[in-house]
Amino acid sequence: MTIPSARVAPHTLDELKRLARVAARAVRAQCDPAGAALLAQHVLSAGLVPPGAVVSGFWPMGDEIDIRPLLHALAERGHVLALPATPPRGRPLTFHIWRPGDTLRPERFGTVTVDGPVVTPDVLLVPLLAFDRRGHRLGYGGGYYDRTLAALRAQTRVIVIGIAYSGQEKPGLPVAPHDEKLDMVLTEKGLRHFPKR
Repeated sequence: MTIPSARVAPHTLDELKRLARVAARAVRAQCDPAGAALLAQHVLSAGLVPPGAVVSGFWPMGDEIDIRPLLHALAERGHVLALPATPPRGRPLTFHIWRPGDTLRPERFGTVTVDGPVVTPDVLLVPLLAFDRRGHRLGYGGGYYDRTLAALRAQTRVIVIGIAYSGQEKPGLPVAPHDEKLDMVLTEKGLRHFPKR
């Protein structure tokens, strides 16, 4: 069950999220990475990404689901792709054009990015530790995607897709008022749309 943040003290909510992250990491480590090969098939067969759409992905780290085959499939269809760059805390992500073969640059938290031109994505493929059936996402705790999604949604229409293994679903997650929901989630089992925010 989702925990109503209005009834939970901030320090308690932070602790609930910390514990949820520990549990979610353990679950994700047990997921079968072979399922990642199905992501591109699901996206392309659904016709989810409109022609000409700019798609921001992410470079998987650790045991995150590997979306690189999906990124390559989108590149082959002519989509402009981007990778996020992580700014100092408190600021939103920026998105930089990436093409297969571009040199990657390591940055904070073990992520990588590129030095390409900045673009505004139409579709965001978002990493996560866990998600629930209402579209809530458990991230890593820095708040980067929440700030970024709030800013993008205030300016433009953007599709936000969480990328995960199906095993990362939870019945409910601890959420705060500023936590941004997903529009849908993509797993090895397919796409699922969530109710409008």
